[in-house]
Order: sequence, then C-alpha cells, then structure tokens
Amino acid sequence: MGDTPATLLRRVVNPARYSGSPRTVLVVMCVGYFLVLLDVTIVNVALPAIGSGLHTDVRGLQWVVDGYALALASLMLTSGTAGDRYGHRRIVLAGLTVFGIGSLACGLASTVPFLVAARVAQGVGAALLLPGTLAIIGRAFPDEAERARAIGVWAGIGSLALPAGPLLGGALTDGLGWRAIFLLNVPIVLAALVWSTAVVEESKESRARPLDLTGMLLGGLLLLATTYAFIQGGRSGATAPEVLAAASVAVAALVAFGAAELRRGDDAMLPPALLRRPAFDAANATAGIMNLCTLGTLFVLMLYLQSVQHRTPLMAGLAVLPLFAPLAIIAPFGGRITSRIGARLPAAAGVFLAAVGLALLTRAAPDSPYLVLLPAFLLWGIGLGLLTPAVVAAAIAAVPGERSGLASAVNNTARQTGGAIGIAVAGAIAGGPGDQDRFLRGFHAVALGSAGLYTAAAVLALALLPGSLLPWRR
Repeated sequence: MGDTPATLLRRVVNPARYSGSPRTVLVVMCVGYFLVLLDVTIVNVALPAIGSGLHTDVRGLQWVVDGYALALASLMLTSGTAGDRYGHRRIVLAGLTVFGIGSLACGLASTVPFLVAARVAQGVGAALLLPGTLAIIGRAFPDEAERARAIGVWAGIGSLALPAGPLLGGALTDGLGWRAIFLLNVPIVLAALVWSTAVVEESKESRARPLDLTGMLLGGLLLLATTYAFIQGGRSGATAPEVLAAASVAVAALVAFGAAELRRGDDAMLPPALLRRPAFDAANATAGIMNLCTLGTLFVLMLYLQSVQHRTPLMAGLAVLPLFAPLAIIAPFGGRITSRIGARLPAAAGVFLAAVGLALLTRAAPDSPYLVLLPAFLLWGIGLGLLTPAVVAAAIAAVPGERSGLASAVNNTARQTGGAIGIAVAGAIAGGPGDQDRFLRGFHAVALGSAGLYTAAAVLALALLPGSLLPWRR
C-alpha cells in the first residue's frame, strides 16, 4: 500500500529515518534528469516564438540556449566534487531549488538579457542536480551489471523528456505562449523536492577532494570565450577584432587551466591521472561529439521546420517525434546490451547509425515532403538510443567506484561542452533563415559535418571502449 500524507510528511521532516528501495531511488533521480533534458528540447521548439516575442535574431537565440549549456558545463565538475564532499543528496536538493527559481525567472523575462541570465540560473541548478542523480544511482546499485541496467533505465526514463519536450513545447507555445514552457517546470520541481527529501539517503565520501575553484573559473572562462568567438564569428567574420580577442582569451585560459590542473594533481577538478585512462577518454570524447552534433543540428533543424517549412511549433514538435521516441524506447535495452557485452559495440553501432541519419538530412529542401525527412530522424534516434547508456556506463566503469560522482560529472561536462559549442558552430554556419538559400546550404553543411564527426567517433569507440566485438569472445 502507498504512504499516507501524514507518513510522507514525517519522512520529509525527519528523512534520516527513511530511505527508499533502490528502484524508488532510481525513479526519483530520473525525475531530476527528466527536468534537465526536458529543458533542452522544449526550448528548441519555442525558439522562433521567443525570437518574435523578444525581437531577437539567431545570435540572441543562440545565447538563450547556450546560457543554460555554458553554466551547466562550467559547474558540472565542481558540483560532482561538491557532492562527494558535502553529500549528493544535499547538492541535488539545492540544484532542484535553483533550477525552479531560474525557471520562474525565465517565465517572467521581458528582455533577452534577462532571459539569458535566467537561463544561466537554470544551468547552475542543473549542474548541481545532474551529476548527483547518477552518483546516487551508482550507490544504490553496487553490482556492476545491475548498475549498467539501472543506467539504461535512467537514460530511458530521462529520455522521455526528449519526445515530451517538442510535444509539450509545441502545444504550450501554440496555446499559452513560450513563457509557459518555463513555468511548467515549477510544479514539477516542487514535487521532486518533496519526493527526493523523503526517499534519498545522504551519501558522501570520507576523503573527498577539496573544491578546485581556480579550475572552475578558468574552465568557465575557456568555454565562454570559445562560445563567444563562434557566435560572434558567425555574425562579424572570423577576423573581426572581437572574435580574435575572444579566441586569444580562450587559448590563454586553456593554457592556464592545464597548468593549474597539473599543479593540483589528484585534487584537480579534472585530475590528470584520469586522462591517462584510454577508455575514460574515449567515452567522454564520444559523449562530447554526440551532443556537439545532436544539439547543433537540432538548433538549425527547428529553425528549418518552422521558418523555412512554416510549420507551427506543435507541428514541428510532432515532426521530430520519430527522432526522440526511439531514444526513449531503446535506451533501456541499450543498457542491458552494454551490461552483457560491454560498451564498444553498442556505442560504435549507435554513432554509425546516427551518422547515416544525419547524412540523409542533406536531402532537405524547402518543399521536402515529410517522408524524405522521416528515415533521417529514425536512424538518428535509434543511434542515440544505443549510444547514450553505453558511453555513460563506459565512463563510470573506467574509474574506481569512489570516483563515480566525478566520473559522471566529467561525462556530462563533455556532453554539455559539446552541445554549447555545437550550437554556436551550427548557428554560425547556417546563419538566420531569412536568407533561405544560404541557410539551407549551411543546414546541409552542419548535417554533413556532424555525420563525419560521428563516423570518426565510431572508429574511436571500436578502438578504445571496453567489450568484445563478438559476445562469445569476451
């Protein structure tokens, strides 16, 4: 039987007396992951409406998306360490709170700078939240095979946000306006806060590393300068003074970041010793390429569907459902496959299928019927469904168990860094949809370049990720 409201309230007030079963903990952590992914796709489908409502161009829309991604990528590693040091449960609850406040601010924004600032607040909350969810799941499932299956469920339930995002975003934008896509988060956050407080036990490391604030600041400066250089370069040209200045800052920040991390050694935000593990490097490089190509192409794709093919937000959301639905359906099975044969084959197969799907997008034209786009969406989505749990499981398996929080943070940082740069690069290449011919040429170039990067990632996965190509020869 279920808990009564009075029982649940007692557990919220005195949570130390209660913890949920591993499956219950898995579900509530998936809610946090769901929120983070929902905000990616739900915002993309609303971008043309945001542009019209706040009178901004493609560059402004890039910052609306990247403000979230940059904060998430910059703070992910630090929040993983903070969870190890101060407790993953405490950090997850703080992340939910900040994410909810940021979502409310987004819904009330009246200017692009205010919206971007609120998106940064959302990203801060997501950075606190995301690595802790996976670390808590890792603690709840100590057996490696069970953990891999749990990660598959985590990826699958969280990935329900991907098909839900375009549908909810389209319906809300058409019916209530773009502000509703952010306000929707607020009641979900409140429910997740109560539930997480009730069922999740505190967990932290007895010998956690100190926080690397220098590394966090230099890493954030590196990402910000790199993203600015790409976004501004798409508008002013690669040789514009502000672009060259931003690129110089990025190079200086990279050198300083590397030197600072080497000095700190094992206490660094990104310990150099971890980077000497080939499987760990390959898993994170593949994860970064995955989001660089996926989020970059998705940014341009939603502008194509609405501004070139003149679909409504809801119709655009329905159009990309075959892209995201396979990810939600296949990811749990991908986790089971990974637990049996290792990450190598699922990851390589996933990136290869996604590469074929992206290459097919080069056939897109202003008047292309939907049946021309459908095979591209399906192959792309099936590939992501196989790839996502494989790269996450490979990253965690490549490090000692006490570093699970750090491993999940590094993997998610690689993904969010790739996504932020991908959006900046794709927007710079495609430009605005006002010049339709130039935009379509840029869209095709983004899709073909992404297919090429995915093919390279398939080779990397086959070479370095664990697991035999043939199950019976493990």
